[in-house]
Amino acid sequence: MCEGPDHAAVDQVVTSGGTRVVQVDDLMSYAREVCHQPEVRRTAPGFIGYGATKPGDRVLIAVDTHYDKRVTEAVARGLREMGASVDVITVEVQPDRPFTTTDEIDVVMRREPWSKRPRRWEGLPWVEELAQREGYTLLVHGKGGGIPNVPHRYEAIPWLQLDHFASEATIYPRDLHTLINLKTWNAFFEKGRGGRVHVTDPEGADFTYTLFPDYFDGTRRGYTEVPWWGHILGHAPTPIIPKEDATGVICGTTSHFQQPFPRIKVTLENGRVEKIEGGGDYGAAWRELKDEGDKTQYPCFPRPGLFWLWEIAIGTNPKISRPRNIHMLSSGGFEWERRRSGIIHCGMGTRWRGPEEVWAGERGTLYGHLHVHLFFPTLVITPPKGKDIVVIDKGHLASLDDAEVRDLASKYGDPDKILDAGWSPGVPGIDAPGSYDDYARDPKKYIFR
Repeated sequence: MCEGPDHAAVDQVVTSGGTRVVQVDDLMSYAREVCHQPEVRRTAPGFIGYGATKPGDRVLIAVDTHYDKRVTEAVARGLREMGASVDVITVEVQPDRPFTTTDEIDVVMRREPWSKRPRRWEGLPWVEELAQREGYTLLVHGKGGGIPNVPHRYEAIPWLQLDHFASEATIYPRDLHTLINLKTWNAFFEKGRGGRVHVTDPEGADFTYTLFPDYFDGTRRGYTEVPWWGHILGHAPTPIIPKEDATGVICGTTSHFQQPFPRIKVTLENGRVEKIEGGGDYGAAWRELKDEGDKTQYPCFPRPGLFWLWEIAIGTNPKISRPRNIHMLSSGGFEWERRRSGIIHCGMGTRWRGPEEVWAGERGTLYGHLHVHLFFPTLVITPPKGKDIVVIDKGHLASLDDAEVRDLASKYGDPDKILDAGWSPGVPGIDAPGSYDDYARDPKKYIFR
């Protein structure tokens, strides 16, 4: 069995007698909250809950060896308290280690059916098959994303570490979080349809695109009346229509699951990535993949090329923060913090488990999508009629200032505190002292210290 993650910096709790190591008992208030939340993953992958559990249910929890065992046991105990019998599978993965400069590419990009080399934490086929074959009522597995059409309930378990689980984000009021999401989504779905979107960020991003009515045809999950909770899509997912016009540059220093990289500049023209500059090893590897993908006509894109923009995903939980062991695989990487309100992650390529990925996998063709995170974006919609709608202002989600949102937040305490994004990335020259140019050349020196 491989060694587990190093929790030395994160697992102390203060008591009347001093400090001691966090025990499962200390996590049960979080676990009970999660266990009793509604289950909505089939339509809402960003919200986690196991509230449909009842006495006599059989539950299978499947995690890997990078999960803190205390988190897994707290969730299992919470489900047992609801009357379920719970089995736990722990899948061994490689020993924990520091991130490399290309882990994201190694994890995400492939040329074979995804079931032969599934992305970590997004569902192992043999686990899914086991749950169905053995007649489990509920499978708790993976960090999120879409799920296959299975007869049983299927919910995620996204908390690898105590930093993830024992936090305000885990117990953030569901009704308030729902309203924040609906207010944000309304700017696109109701008010902005047919308008122009302009995204900027002090790290250099500056691009525009149209919210074409064709994208709101009801066939794209996450682009209907029901949004992707916690992952609001500011641009429609694939398939991309021929008149797609996203143009400009996307710049940043982090993606989901690897070391930070020197500032990357990704140039878009009419939806497709045309140039990738900088980015260190990540940028160099991406350029090679682009050259390969440019030779293929994918069924989800109007012209040849793999890297088309579709994912402009907006985080909505103000209490998400970066885990302290961010330099290690077991932290989950920067994928976790992209859930924080006002952060955007931009994704370019095929949609995870989308039909285009099945198509490519069957043919041994390159597929996948890569990310650049925007920490301080400003996103403004110019609708066909009426004044501009500011959805995000310098990394601050505008729906947090909405009168109805503040009124509901007051049920839980001081709305200023309830709605405050308590964590900020601390980028020199932007939200921290120092030189951005120095940071952009070697961001890991600042982030990993």
